[in-house]
Amino acid sequence: MARMFRVLGFWTLVIALMAFAGDMNEMALLFFIQTVVFVLLGYLNFSEKTYMLMFWGYMFISFVGFTYWTVFVMGNPF
Repeated sequence: MARMFRVLGFWTLVIALMAFAGDMNEMALLFFIQTVVFVLLGYLNFSEKTYMLMFWGYMFISFVGFTYWTVFVMGNPF
């Protein structure tokens, strides 16, 4: 399971580099930070249950953040 966090770190790095190349600096910074966190967590050798709980927490926070951003920050398109 720890290896999967390193894989997540790799893919967030790829997304961060593409965002940086596309001049989306805020998104790139967010994904660079996620890359560092995922790679560090990948080398901590927690139990599989701990990794699953951390991933569920990450997904919950990201979905709530995405929903907040799309509803309240982006506003109503009509």
